[in-house]
Amino acid sequence: MVQSGAQGSPLAAPSKLAGGLYVVATPIGNAADITLRALDTLKRADAIACEDTRVTAKLMGIHGIHTPFVSYHEHNAAKMRPVLIERMKKGEAIALVTDAGTPLVSDPGYKLVRECVAEGVAVTTLPGASAPLVALVLSGLPTDRFLFAGFLPNRSSARRATAGELKGVPATLVFFESPQRLPESLADLADILGPREAAVARELTKLYEEVRRGTLPELAAHYAEAGPPRGEVVLVIGPPGEEATPGEADVDALLREALTRLSVRDAAADVAARTGQHKRTVYARALELQREEKTK
Repeated sequence: MVQSGAQGSPLAAPSKLAGGLYVVATPIGNAADITLRALDTLKRADAIACEDTRVTAKLMGIHGIHTPFVSYHEHNAAKMRPVLIERMKKGEAIALVTDAGTPLVSDPGYKLVRECVAEGVAVTTLPGASAPLVALVLSGLPTDRFLFAGFLPNRSSARRATAGELKGVPATLVFFESPQRLPESLADLADILGPREAAVARELTKLYEEVRRGTLPELAAHYAEAGPPRGEVVLVIGPPGEEATPGEADVDALLREALTRLSVRDAAADVAARTGQHKRTVYARALELQREEKTK
């Protein structure tokens, strides 16, 4: 017999949940966006492991759930994982939630799942809201192939390098981004990725939900003038079009311009990001051009 970790209908389920980890998606904004199965599991679990007990308490209060909380977040995860696993081995059912959305997406939950699997602890998931998927659906961009790449780096140089690494990926790109950094991030992405179609989705499923669509340069210009938006932001960028591969002359021209304002290393990184060329190859060519310039 093939045994699954998933529970059946709440009406047919036993009064005591089987021991193990239940990964439960919670709303990303609208408190009503939670499944009946999730509510039933959260009520009958022995404990709810959550990032911020205050955030989870608010949601549980709305739905009349009084299950005890256990704090589990990036700062105490290493200490709490063995504690939670020991409880589950003794037959307890632990429901894992995040502050909003599906656990394991940009949080330490995957490490708990991985260790449960290694320790032979049953794991199942209760699917539901997920901000990257909601933004992708609303963006109007291709959904047949996409890459969720998490948060963009804080620094401009690192953001540009990341954009360069992902430039050739034949898929729609989905990022989380801080609203405060959005204007400068869009400018960097427009410079590296060009005039791709994109969408900025914010306050998803909430009262002031907004999706602004346009090319990256258009969006960069809008937020440069309007300033950072309010609320949580998901950025969706369309896949690359049919772009010509830059030739040696194009790379050399870009390098010569970059070398007038940047160090050799930074110029090479910048041009590699712009062209999609391998960084070591561009760096070697930058050294050659610098030597040629000195011998003139």
